[in-house]
Amino acid sequence: MRLSEIKSRLDDLNEVKFQIPNGEFVPPHFHITEVGIITRNFIDCGGTMRNEQKVNFQLWEDGDFDHRLGAKKLQNIINLSQEKLGIDDNLEVEVEYQGATIGKYLLDFNGEHFVLVNTQTDCLAKDKCGIPASKPKMQLADVTGSTSNACAPGGGCC
Repeated sequence: MRLSEIKSRLDDLNEVKFQIPNGEFVPPHFHITEVGIITRNFIDCGGTMRNEQKVNFQLWEDGDFDHRLGAKKLQNIINLSQEKLGIDDNLEVEVEYQGATIGKYLLDFNGEHFVLVNTQTDCLAKDKCGIPASKPKMQLADVTGSTSNACAPGGGCC
């Protein structure tokens, strides 16, 4: 989800909720402790130089049970971040949230609230580093073949 999409969703919300992938919600007294730009310059295993930029939200919750981050307040935080950091509306948003370790998530919206989406690692240079193309997975029960070469009891092939 791009930052511009988040901003447009906030226009229609009073309450900001984030659902984590297991179906539970981030406690309602969470804070957004950081909004920033994350820049990654790296080389993949095929030797290609890459550059990636994302907007980063860090969600954090503590014992401040009276705190509630409303949509208007989040909109103000985003606007201030854009003003001070020059954040582009078209950048993808990545969310950090503390589970057993810090998790990085993409963001979606289900019509009522934001949903944290698990991210996956991947090889970006499969064509250059020898990773074979995936073979289609089949159930053995679905494999049909000729029975003319099959052994039959008393057929003498066994």
